[in-house]
Amino acid sequence: MSRQRRPRSEIKPQSEVSPIGPARGVLYVVATPIGNLGDLSARAREVLAGSDLIVAEDTRHFSQLLPTAGRRVLSAHEHNEAERVAEIVAALAAGQSVALVSDAGTPLVSDPGYRIVHAAATAGFEVRAVPGPCAAIAALSISGLPSDRFVFEGFLPTKSVARRARLVELAADTRTLIVYEAPHRLEETLLEMSESFGAQRPAAVAREITKVFETVYRDTLSALARRAQSDADMKRGELVIVVAGAATATHADQAELERVLSELLKELPVSRAADLAARLTGVNRNRAYEVALELANT
Repeated sequence: MSRQRRPRSEIKPQSEVSPIGPARGVLYVVATPIGNLGDLSARAREVLAGSDLIVAEDTRHFSQLLPTAGRRVLSAHEHNEAERVAEIVAALAAGQSVALVSDAGTPLVSDPGYRIVHAAATAGFEVRAVPGPCAAIAALSISGLPSDRFVFEGFLPTKSVARRARLVELAADTRTLIVYEAPHRLEETLLEMSESFGAQRPAAVAREITKVFETVYRDTLSALARRAQSDADMKRGELVIVVAGAATATHADQAELERVLSELLKELPVSRAADLAARLTGVNRNRAYEVALELANT
């Protein structure tokens, strides 16, 4: 059944700001540009210009986006967010309009702000979204990979052991995966993804989205890992990795995997049998290992 849409004639632009400014006692969660300053919406500019209090991840960074003269700007970042909550709730209680922004993109999406929004909502204050840029969604939209179902993981663990463990947990997920990654870890992460998800899994690396050097690299995980080793430009700037979800195994695929493993397990230990079965059948190595364990224990 198709969704009913309101006729365009019924959708009218609505100013957020009254003659006395944005709505009183309301917390606005405002998305800001991730690179191109032209992406700041008219509504976001209006709300930011009229709010009594701006809560910014970095006050100096925000002052480069919009002039701050004559307005109160409060910092709230990962190290002091919990301490700022009471002050922000007090401002809302006093009838002030408050706008929350991060350094770039949508607040709370791998950025501070959750404690503030949670506290405001719990205290009964209205929280309104002023949507706009988000690097994760932007990367997905240009990746060329399935976008009907996806999962956002933010930044993977920085330690290799923890990162590998998390990738093993994600390997069988059939949804498209979106992660943020630091330039100096890109090569290692792509190699580990190739090992955990399979070398031929389609993926994309989006770099510097909306900026001058915006580039999207599309290939298999193994090919992208090799390129990251040789292409210095690929490891510069803000990066988003998008990986296709695991293919859903058919009944025939499962039967073939079990047949191959049954033979290999007669001569080899579980881990070695799983490695060979994955190569022979094209099934993800982690899936092959799970099935091998089940067969070995029956």
